Parts: sequence; C-alpha cells; structure tokens
Amino acid sequence: MSVPYETAACEPPDSSDSPEEHLARLLGRALNSFELPDETIRRLDCALAHDGSLHSAHHSAGLHRETYRHTWLLADGSALTLWELVHNTAPGSEPQHEVYVDEEELRTATARLSLPPEAPDFELPVTETAFTLPAVRHVYLPDDSPDHARRLLRRAENADRPDAETAALLSTACAHRITQAFGRPSRAGRAPLCFSLYEHAFLLGDGGEVSLWEVEHTVTPDGRHMCEVYASEDAARRAMERRAAQGR
Repeated sequence: MSVPYETAACEPPDSSDSPEEHLARLLGRALNSFELPDETIRRLDCALAHDGSLHSAHHSAGLHRETYRHTWLLADGSALTLWELVHNTAPGSEPQHEVYVDEEELRTATARLSLPPEAPDFELPVTETAFTLPAVRHVYLPDDSPDHARRLLRRAENADRPDAETAALLSTACAHRITQAFGRPSRAGRAPLCFSLYEHAFLLGDGGEVSLWEVEHTVTPDGRHMCEVYASEDAARRAMERRAAQGR
C-alpha cells in the first residue's frame, strides 16, 4: 500500500527549511546516527539543497515499516543519499528511526524487523533527483572558505574595504574559487605598473554567491606590493585607475 509522506512517522517536508535543518532533524531522530562516517557528515556540511521522498512501505496487523530516501545536492555538483528506516516493531510500538548510507545496509536492517512476511510490500523505483537552484556562475570546490575570507579581508589595506556585515556573511561560506580578471592599467613609454585583479567568489550555504575583488599593485612609496579588496568589480577597477594615475 502507498503511504503518503505526510501521514508517515516522519515529519512532512518543508521547502522553506534549509538543507542543514533537514539534516539536523534526521540525525536528531535517528537512533544510530552516531554510526555514520565522519566523512559523510563533513560532505553534507556544504549541502545546497535537500529532497526527501517515500521509497517503500510495509503495513500489517498494526505494524508498519517505511523507508525514505533523503538526497542532498553538494557544492561540487554531486549528490549524496541517506536512507531512513522508520518502524514500530520494537517493544512498546513507538516509532523508531534509523539512518543508513547505502541500500545494502538498509536491506540488512529491514530484514531483521519482525513483520509478517505475507504482508504486501509497496516500493517506488529509485529515480534521479532533480533540484531547483538559483543559477551558479562558478564551479566550486569545498574548502576552508571562511578562513580564506578572513585572511583576504585582514590583508586589505584600503579604508573602504568590505564591512563587518560582509565578513559575517562570508563566515557561512562553504566553498570558494579564485580567478584572475584581465584588463589592467598601464603607462606607455615608462616602466609598467604592476597591477593584478582577482575575483574571490564564495558559495554560501543557502546557494547564494558573494564575490570580493582583490587588487594587488606596487603603486607605493617604496614599491612594495599592496593589497586592496572591494565588494564589486567596478569599484576595484576604479581603484586601479586612481592608483595608475598616481603612478604616472
């Protein structure tokens, strides 16, 4: 028989909840969540989206068993699935939740439940999960991105660098990527000014993106390298033009 997600022992999905909230609830109710590999939990820390659906159900003589498929979209574009087993076959008939990393573990756990073998079993085919996310411009790799943002802002010497609000937002970043932007000031007939422009793009836990623009140059009294950081490419390029004018 088919058991709607809303009437099963698991809470109904809420599209407004973050992937972290879905994971926290799953781990909080699963009796064996401590057995999940640390690597699995670490990868899920940067999940961008979650999809949960009923996979199979078995009801008879007051006993029930449901399995749910929970899939998260990760920052690197891959997907990770956890399988939740919900049943009331333990003494007291209270619903119990368990979580497993693959279907083989799920089948082993399901086989030990005390359910009548003749009861009908309902199962849905496993299909590819489709996630709807805002367009992401960059390909990111998970990294210690909050620390990277802190170090970038700490070495910025310009007074109009991004403020504390931006720093707080970037403390939630789960991945980042650095790319060099081209088109830099020069001065004809004289030694070229040393300018470099980099975009530091950060991927946030909610799927949003924030970019900081780093200008490196040597327009300083002693010719040393100086770092400036801006919240937009336009602001960074205007700063480059100002510095270039100073050096002429």
